[in-house]
Amino acid sequence: MPRHFLSISDLSKKELESLFKRAAKLKAEKKSGRMRPSLRGKSIGLVFEKLSTRTRVSFEVAINDLGANSLYLNPNDLQLGRGETISDTSRILSSYLDGVILRTYEQERLEEFARSAGVPVINALTDLEHPTQIVSDLFTIKEMGLDPKNMKFAYIGDGNNVANSFMGAAAILGFRLSIATPNGYEPDLRALPAKESLGKADIEILNDPAKAAAGADVLYTDVWVSMGQEKDAAKRKKIFKPYQINGGLLSHAKKGAMVMHCLPAHRGEEITNEVADGPNSIIFEQAENKLHAGKAILEMFMKG
Repeated sequence: MPRHFLSISDLSKKELESLFKRAAKLKAEKKSGRMRPSLRGKSIGLVFEKLSTRTRVSFEVAINDLGANSLYLNPNDLQLGRGETISDTSRILSSYLDGVILRTYEQERLEEFARSAGVPVINALTDLEHPTQIVSDLFTIKEMGLDPKNMKFAYIGDGNNVANSFMGAAAILGFRLSIATPNGYEPDLRALPAKESLGKADIEILNDPAKAAAGADVLYTDVWVSMGQEKDAAKRKKIFKPYQINGGLLSHAKKGAMVMHCLPAHRGEEITNEVADGPNSIIFEQAENKLHAGKAILEMFMKG
């Protein structure tokens, strides 16, 4: 059976650290023009049922840089959009491709696809998790000189798929994670690994953004209105207004704390221009590293 990457909890601490190390090497090779086609001869499909800029482009470039062929497919390109079952689609694509990167809605939809797949499947985002984003973000933190295992990480805003996957990462690496959301918008505890696998997890879920940000090494946010939530946009913007990352909230964090956002940013909502473009921001380094971390993930799961 192929090994899939459906959740951040599919990785061990050793594997996460290996991905950081490999991503750094792949980034250096890219910058020097010495890329190696480690996936030459493979064909990898990107089945994206949700729109994407960074995840799609970074994975397509990563696949090409590693010498493989990429094939981008959205629901309009597939019979999946006209009622073919997930299982049938998965089995057929597995007979043509060497791997599938899937971006979809329910985690259960991803898991059903993976159960029928004869090739590795990588989660490029579901409503529950976004594990490739978290690998890239943690790699960026390490690249910036902070040991992810020994930090206080503050996530401010909606308890969405990114927040969910950070809970899994905190359980693996043991860093202190403080999440602040409005009441009723907390992260989904299904994203946590089984209790026996929690290790030294130090996770607190609060409703006070200033308390979460206090003494933090990293402040992180995401959009308040995710894809599929547009009908609730006005309500969400009002509820989340106190959770904006601005100069006032940043003042509660450690001096020199890093500010991160997985993008796209709705400037003036979850983050101000002052902070997004300020000296603490590593938003664009974070975005670039999706390419290099993506390559490391592809090699780990698609190389065999």
